[in-house]
Amino acid sequence: MENLLLLLKQEMDRKSRTFYIRKSASIQRKSEIVTIPTTDPLASVVTLLRPQPSISKRVTGGGRWHVERTNMASPFYCAIVEGTCRLTIEDRAPLLLEAGDFVLVPEVFDFTLSSIDPPPKDAPRTPLETGPGTFRLGDPEAPTELKCLVGHCRFASPDKALIVSLLPAVIHVRAQARLIALVQMINEETRSDRPARDMVLERLLELLLVEALRSVTSTMADPGLLRGLADPRLALALRRIHADPAARLSVQGLATAAGMSRTTFFDRFRNEVGSAPMEYVAAWRMALAKNMLLTGNIALTDLARHVGYGSVSAFSTAFSRHVGTPPGAFAAQG
Repeated sequence: MENLLLLLKQEMDRKSRTFYIRKSASIQRKSEIVTIPTTDPLASVVTLLRPQPSISKRVTGGGRWHVERTNMASPFYCAIVEGTCRLTIEDRAPLLLEAGDFVLVPEVFDFTLSSIDPPPKDAPRTPLETGPGTFRLGDPEAPTELKCLVGHCRFASPDKALIVSLLPAVIHVRAQARLIALVQMINEETRSDRPARDMVLERLLELLLVEALRSVTSTMADPGLLRGLADPRLALALRRIHADPAARLSVQGLATAAGMSRTTFFDRFRNEVGSAPMEYVAAWRMALAKNMLLTGNIALTDLARHVGYGSVSAFSTAFSRHVGTPPGAFAAQG
């Protein structure tokens, strides 16, 4: 009898250990899933962009000057501390930038920055570096008429093209002291050698993007996420998409959440956001999937469920159709 009780106890101990080992492994797998905050569409988009620092510099100008940049393909921002200048982005009307102005271009290829009265096109255009990260434009002997903070960063998101397409092509905000302060903090942190510098810069860049995007009025925004969020009814649908991308989403369900008829919702969503509702859902799910494939040690079954697919085969088919390569091959490329 005692031997029987001992055997029963050993078996219960074995099953208990097995249960906790499996439970621990399950918790570990879940902890390895790199999730994106999804309760707020704007926050989730900025987080998924993963802005990382590149260049930050202080620029002064005097007299007549002109700077031209081509084939950059990187985000550019500028805060005007004093004076005025002219920013011309390819295929867009020139912008007059004044003291207190902030401008952000999420993706820029060719642009020029110049004095209000620029010099002849054949005039020398090489900025003079006067110190670490400090540049002078124009005649060094001329009175200083412009002080600005200029920066470039990069988006580490594996689907940055999709995310950038949801944002305004150009963000120009006037008299926003918070933005100027954030750019100054980025500039100061860039020049520091303090612990956790890169982490601080990444967080400051996230804050800068959020603050800039929150400052854009719906009338300024191109079709995209900001235009959609400016519409109270569409915002309800967008929040539902971002709050739970794994949910069973449909045009009718989103229309009901927005308190609109299916046809009205579909047309308004496409006009304001720039894509059909389920196209947006599919693209957002694939953006999340790309991020998790490259940044998280996650089983495909868990990933598929996390982005709204009931099986690995259904997810793999959708991913291959959307991205052009199977999930495993995409992860290997990263």
